[in-house]
Amino acid sequence: MASGGRGVSSRRMRLLSPGVAREGAVAYWMSRDQRASDNWALLFAQDLALQARVPLHVVFCLAPAFLGATARHYDFLLRGLAEVEQALRVSSIGFDLLFGDPEDALPPWLAEQGIAQLVTDFDPLRLKRRWKSGVLLCINIPAYEVDAHNIIPCLVASAKQEYGARTLRPKLQRLLPEFMDPFPELRQHPFAANAAAPTDWGMVRARLRLHEDPPPVSWLAPGEAAAARALRTFLERRLAAYDVARNDPNRQGQSDLSPYLHFGQLSAQRVAMTVRAAPVPEADQAAFPEELIVRRELSDNYCYYNKEYDSFVALPSWAQKTLNDHRADPRPYLYTDEQLTTAETHDDLWNAAQMELIRRGKMHGYLRMYWAKKILEWSKSPERAMQMAILLNDRYSLDGCDPNGYAGIAWSIGGVHDRPWPQRSVFGTIRYMSYEGCKRKFSVPAYVARIAAAFAE
Repeated sequence: MASGGRGVSSRRMRLLSPGVAREGAVAYWMSRDQRASDNWALLFAQDLALQARVPLHVVFCLAPAFLGATARHYDFLLRGLAEVEQALRVSSIGFDLLFGDPEDALPPWLAEQGIAQLVTDFDPLRLKRRWKSGVLLCINIPAYEVDAHNIIPCLVASAKQEYGARTLRPKLQRLLPEFMDPFPELRQHPFAANAAAPTDWGMVRARLRLHEDPPPVSWLAPGEAAAARALRTFLERRLAAYDVARNDPNRQGQSDLSPYLHFGQLSAQRVAMTVRAAPVPEADQAAFPEELIVRRELSDNYCYYNKEYDSFVALPSWAQKTLNDHRADPRPYLYTDEQLTTAETHDDLWNAAQMELIRRGKMHGYLRMYWAKKILEWSKSPERAMQMAILLNDRYSLDGCDPNGYAGIAWSIGGVHDRPWPQRSVFGTIRYMSYEGCKRKFSVPAYVARIAAAFAE
């Protein structure tokens, strides 16, 4: 295996296929980590290319469909990639956008370009792993995977599915100092790739033929530069009160970084390093990394080691049993898919949260737990509840189609990473959240009124 080079730890990577050594360029198949800076996978690919004295190409495969992704997601992705292409060109690194599923589009391109070594991103999702396996079956060159998304690489953090945050947290805390090493700069690449025509992003959009429902968001700009600005805003205005404000939707105390982290336009490690250096109270210093590191990496752990992460069979045995025991319990309300989608329930708080998700592409983290649990309460079965929660989250949320979403829904509906609670109807021993409980946490009328005013026709 190649050495890590400029501080790119060998523990961040693994050799997927030894292949056959040959002369030729290096390619970084960018997928999950869509950024030119603070990207260990790109840095490792450049090290390989510098060692071999060859050009470096970055290639992105644009699949015509990805899980529940919509025009909202593709707009955010494409505008971010356009910025990546510009940054790479400045560094004399080639950028190619391919259409189609990677297992179909990537192998012919690798052969055409004479690629001798391939580097790609780590991703725990089934579809991404299937794509990767399909590509590996069609090539015979050394291929590496680098986890540039997690601070502690998922496969280093744990070799098994963890029971919950309390079992993963000490492992992450022990490993964190090893993986907080500073990022080297991406170098001006001295072996330039053959200059390809810049990507015609207008043509790309036209070719996708996406339905504009839901439409792209206007309140949040995509890309690395916008992500850096959002991080600065969070540090300057909200981090110092994060511990007390994070569970109150009226305080608007969350970071708004999740879309950037989801698309890989911002490095979680960069965020952690910046937060660690911020002059804020110790409670806030501790509260934000719990979400950024422990909960995010727990989600990757869950999806990697439990391949049925988005289904009922993935739930812990105690949760399956209690939900099975309560299948026949009467539901005071049963809503259709259409009623849930259009926020037409009896619950004004739930309706406001759903409307915010539809219009803004983001829901407050505390409300997303309440939102999912109410879908369980109002559905004929836990299977249907999981299916509907995933469908709505993946369709409307900017950070949908993500391990955080799948793990969060599995926690809310199926007790994943949680424990049994007192028995109650429908939920059994799954943790319950109520309207009255939310009223004790924050002003529900104020939240409902704010959302109604913000999205009044």
